[in-house]
Amino acid sequence: MPLFTNTQVDSGAPWVVRTALLIAGTVPRRLDWALVAAVAVLSIVSTLLVWSATAGGADPSTATEFLRRHLLHLCIGAVACLTVAAIDYRAPRAYAPILYTAGMVGLALVLTPLGSVVNGSRSWLEIGVFQAQPGEVAKIALILAVAMLLGEPNDGEHAPTSRDVLFSLAALAVPMGLILAQPDLGTAMVFAVVYLGMLTLSGAPLRWGVGVVLSGVAAIAAVLWLGLLEDYQIQRFTSFADPSADPRGAGYNANQALIAIGSGGFNGTGLFQGEQTSGEFVPEQHTDFIFTVAGEELGFLGSAAIIALIGFVIWRILRVAASCPHPYGRLVCAGVAAWFAFQSFVNIGMTLGLMPITGLPLPLLSYGGTATIAQLTAIGLVLAIQGRAHSFD
Repeated sequence: MPLFTNTQVDSGAPWVVRTALLIAGTVPRRLDWALVAAVAVLSIVSTLLVWSATAGGADPSTATEFLRRHLLHLCIGAVACLTVAAIDYRAPRAYAPILYTAGMVGLALVLTPLGSVVNGSRSWLEIGVFQAQPGEVAKIALILAVAMLLGEPNDGEHAPTSRDVLFSLAALAVPMGLILAQPDLGTAMVFAVVYLGMLTLSGAPLRWGVGVVLSGVAAIAAVLWLGLLEDYQIQRFTSFADPSADPRGAGYNANQALIAIGSGGFNGTGLFQGEQTSGEFVPEQHTDFIFTVAGEELGFLGSAAIIALIGFVIWRILRVAASCPHPYGRLVCAGVAAWFAFQSFVNIGMTLGLMPITGLPLPLLSYGGTATIAQLTAIGLVLAIQGRAHSFD
């Protein structure tokens, strides 16, 4: 049963309220409200951290503008989340080929003059005032396409056939090639891990998973041997091993991140009170390095709470996957969980000097328009699957 009926929507209410209630009117009552609450809390924390990370500039209006944009992204993402949660989760499956094609077109357009270079990677699409990162949308498109190919075994089959796996590998190869052409190694790694997680859960023979891993290792070796990486990319991947070797160059970001987190101590300096944050010593501290703001201003306790919340979100998604009776829905949840888990691990790891700097944002926390909307849309997919495929005890 939906949360509201159409008769409960007051025709005299503002259009924003009417729209929200009409969307909520089709959302199933039995949603995973614990997951919704955790995502909402992370969104609030994200807003505070983004505000603090941008408030130290010389122009106060800059922080206000970032805050306004972030809230706009969250609102659009929330509407997208509720809209997707309100529809039958099998509907996106019917349009998966179209969504996948659209995602690939977006990645291809980035390589044209419409694309723009940010931090050495041509991963942004700019048309007038419109700016988007197609790689984030392509993550959802890939998850839906792979779930369609691996999550619908033929009659009499209980697992994907070799033909299904080969088609899914072809679906992976296209975005991987376009992403590596940008080049955006971080997003390429996300694609590979998401696919591997979905392939493993699909029940495909183990040899396929082993083959994918070995192929990935061989591809990395080939890229390094052929010298296809730029010097700055190699330095990003190697500087985390010894940031002090080049403290003003490749190791600068890693050093400053460790200083910021270390200065927070156990309890933190308090929101808007971090000297490293207000001094903007850490580059990209509102996006890729948002966790340094949490480490300094919220301390070990606050940072641990954030990690626990992210872990809780991933656990709830996996719980939906485990109890979903339909292979397609199960694989969609597995893809979203692998996406969030891998990016969180790499992002937090790089701020702690445990992982190379790859430019991956922290899911549900970092500032970013396309990323925020895509992640909340993915949460909507999980809620749609949970709300209609089964109900919790």
